[in-house]
Amino acid sequence: MKYLLILLGAIVLLIAIVLITGLLLPKNHIATRSLSLRQSPQTVYDLIAGAPTWRPSIHTYEPVGSINGRPTWREIDQHNSAISFEEEEATPPTRRVTRIADKNLPFGGTWTYEIQPTSSGSTLRITEHGEVYNPIFRFVSRFIMGHTATIDQYLKDVAAHFNEPANLQN
Repeated sequence: MKYLLILLGAIVLLIAIVLITGLLLPKNHIATRSLSLRQSPQTVYDLIAGAPTWRPSIHTYEPVGSINGRPTWREIDQHNSAISFEEEEATPPTRRVTRIADKNLPFGGTWTYEIQPTSSGSTLRITEHGEVYNPIFRFVSRFIMGHTATIDQYLKDVAAHFNEPANLQN
């Protein structure tokens, strides 16, 4: 019985530490990563602005109309989790801004895609202006997953689609 109480106390203490640490972390963060590609800016833009059928983690993609005249869509991943997005800005072939349209998620924010031409192709830079509302998710995002985890996977998927190395940069 004594060991059970010690174990229970340790679990409660761990949860309290995670919660308090999460509450002390800022709700907003900015994360940026980039990838050099041997593709033209237009080719890269066409890929990221089109249906994400090239991304292995996306099970289903559904256009769902518009919000204030902006295109919106829903992506459903391999875990059957759905997230709706809206396009805030489209400036082919150099810039695109998307926002998480769902208001009931524990996180939100925008991704800004910037595509710069280079002598050998282009560089795709993604900047996330993220918001993590739930303090436990905030702790996980900061200390376990890292703020760049989703960007990193996305850029790796882009590189794989073009059959290029995924040499990610800050």
